[in-house]
Amino acid sequence: MSLWEYANPKKFLRTSEAVQPYLWGTALLCLVVGLIWGFFFTPDDYRQGSTVKIIYLHVPSALMAINAWLMMLVASLIWLIRRHHVSALAARAAAPVGIAMTLIALMTGAIWGQPMWGTWWAWDPRLTSFLILFLFYLGYVALWAAIEDPDTAADLTSVLCIVGSIFAILSRYAVNFWNQGLHQGASLSLDKEENVADVFYFPLLVAIAGFVLLFVALVLYRTGTEIRARRMRALMARERAAAA
Repeated sequence: MSLWEYANPKKFLRTSEAVQPYLWGTALLCLVVGLIWGFFFTPDDYRQGSTVKIIYLHVPSALMAINAWLMMLVASLIWLIRRHHVSALAARAAAPVGIAMTLIALMTGAIWGQPMWGTWWAWDPRLTSFLILFLFYLGYVALWAAIEDPDTAADLTSVLCIVGSIFAILSRYAVNFWNQGLHQGASLSLDKEENVADVFYFPLLVAIAGFVLLFVALVLYRTGTEIRARRMRALMARERAAAA
């Protein structure tokens, strides 16, 4: 079996509809367990107090905001190289989900930053690159909506996605690039000494799994919607042409 078989819209729809119930159910279970475990069954941090628990929303949403754009980048490159329409529609479907994740990350970051830094916002390198990434998300969605021809829209949004990927990478690694930033280091790392304590670490992993599965389920659902909408537009165009 080849991955490219799923470039066929019918096969993609059939497979995605079969796996979605499992994705939705597992995502809901992980989110409920991770968030309840994290918010109600972990202690306050000795420095940050109860505000540390915002990580169960902030870290997963920020992680998915960045990775959603990187998923869009891969799908856009597949479109540019292989001209598979499903990949272009998948990238388009992921953008509003990425916007939601970025908004959650920005809002929860502000809620955490106010008591920690004494301000709701600071022009920290990571925060600034994250805000620019959010603006790229908005521009991406607007560009799709502004261009009538879907192939032209897919081409131009793919180029925009490639450019915006710079800020997705900066959002992830800005703490490493600019040590003077206010933003703390990564909560999760390959270096065990940099991770949060185990009492916070394990519920955080469960919450992250929930966000990942939720993202995949939403993208599959929205991609199916985009495929059907494209079919409908094509049928309507044929009917108008036949009537003329």
